[in-house]
Amino acid sequence: MPIRRKILVILKGYPRLSETFIAQELLGLEKAGFDLTLISMRRPTDKKRHPIHDEIKAPVVYLPEYLHEEPLRVFKGLVAGMRSPRLGAVLRRFWRDLMRDFSRNRFRRLGQAMVLAREWPNAGEWLHAHFIHTPASVAAYTSLLTGVPWTCSAHAKDIWTSADWELNEKLAEARWSVTCTRSGFDHMRSLTDRKRQVHLSYHGLDLARFGHFAEARSDRDGTDPDAPVEILSVGRAVTKKGYDILLQALGLLPPELAWRFVHIGGGDELPRLRALADNLAINDRIIWKGALAQEDVLDHYRRADVFALACRIAQDGDRDGLPNVLVEASSQNLLCVSTAISGIPELITHGENGILVPPDDPHGLARALETAIRNPQLRHRLGLAAERRVREHFDHNSSIRQLAGLFEDEWQRR
Repeated sequence: MPIRRKILVILKGYPRLSETFIAQELLGLEKAGFDLTLISMRRPTDKKRHPIHDEIKAPVVYLPEYLHEEPLRVFKGLVAGMRSPRLGAVLRRFWRDLMRDFSRNRFRRLGQAMVLAREWPNAGEWLHAHFIHTPASVAAYTSLLTGVPWTCSAHAKDIWTSADWELNEKLAEARWSVTCTRSGFDHMRSLTDRKRQVHLSYHGLDLARFGHFAEARSDRDGTDPDAPVEILSVGRAVTKKGYDILLQALGLLPPELAWRFVHIGGGDELPRLRALADNLAINDRIIWKGALAQEDVLDHYRRADVFALACRIAQDGDRDGLPNVLVEASSQNLLCVSTAISGIPELITHGENGILVPPDDPHGLARALETAIRNPQLRHRLGLAAERRVREHFDHNSSIRQLAGLFEDEWQRR
C-alpha cells in the first residue's frame, strides 16, 4: 500500500465559495493519495458551501482568528514556543518583518504559528500555504519553529499587494512555489535567484464536473423585449472585479436593445452597485442573485447568452489572476467578454475565442456587449472555440499531476 504523505495546508479561510479552485486542488491531491489536514486562519463566513467541500475528507483545524478570542490556546503556544531551541531564529525573522511592516497583523501571524507548532495536528510532515501573503507568513514562522519545510501556492492579490522584499524572502525560504498565471510567474521569478523553484501551474477545471453542454444556444439578438439576451456575471462585488464599469457599460447600451443582466455573488460593494444601477435607470433589467452553490452557477452558465467580467487593477495593486469563472463559463461554450489584464489573455484570444477590451473603459465594453448581443452566430462560434481551448489546455488533472510530482520529489530527496 502506498505511503500517504501528510501535508498541513494553511488557508486564509475555509470553506469559501469564491475559492473553488482551491477546493478542486485539495480534492485532487486527496485522490492522488496525500493525507491532508486543513489549517484555516479564519472561520467561514459564507452561509452556503459547494458540493465539492463535502467530498473533501480532510479534517479542518481553525487557528485563533484573533489572539484575544482564545487566550488559553495562545498562551500554551507561547509557552511551548519560548521553550523551543529555535525561538531565536523565529524572533529574529519576526523582528525584521515587523520593522518593515509594523502592524497587528504581524503579531497575529506569529501567534497563530506558535499555536500551530504546539498543536501540530496529524503529525504533519510538510507545510503548504495557499497564498503567499498571510498564510505564507504563518507557514514561514511555523517552519522556523518546527524545522518542517514549507512550500507555497501563490495566486493573484497575494502576489501583487505584497512588498517585493517580502516576496523575495519567502521565495528564498520556501522549497518551491507555484502560481497560476504567466504574469504572476514572470513577476515572482524576477524577484528571486531561485528561478527554477518557481513553477507555472494553471488551476484548470474538473471537466467531469463541468461536462459538455450539448443543447443549442439561443438565437436571441436583442430585438424582442419578450426574449432579452441574458448577460451573466459571477464574482464578488469588490473593486478589482470592475462591476461599476460593467454597470456603466450596460447603461450606455442603446435603449431599444433587449437585455437582462444576472449577477451571482456576494461582496461589500453590492449596496453601492445597486445604488449605481438605480442612478443609471437599469435596475429593472438586473437580477441580483447573491452567492449560489456551484451546481446552481453551472445551470446559469447554460441558460445565459453572454458572460461578462470587467476585471481591473485596483489602486492598491490588487487584481485577478485568471478568474476561474471565465474558465467555467468557457467550458460551457458561453461567449466571454472581459478585459485584457493579468492572466485573462492566457485563456481568451480576442476575436478567436472571446472578446477582450481595455480595463476601466465603459464605452469600449458597451460596444463589445452590443456586438455580442446583436450577433448570436458570433456568440456561438467564439463560445465553441472557447470550450475547445478549455478542454484541450485547462484540464485540472494536469495541475494535480504537476503538484503531486513536486511533493513526491521532495519526499524522495528526504
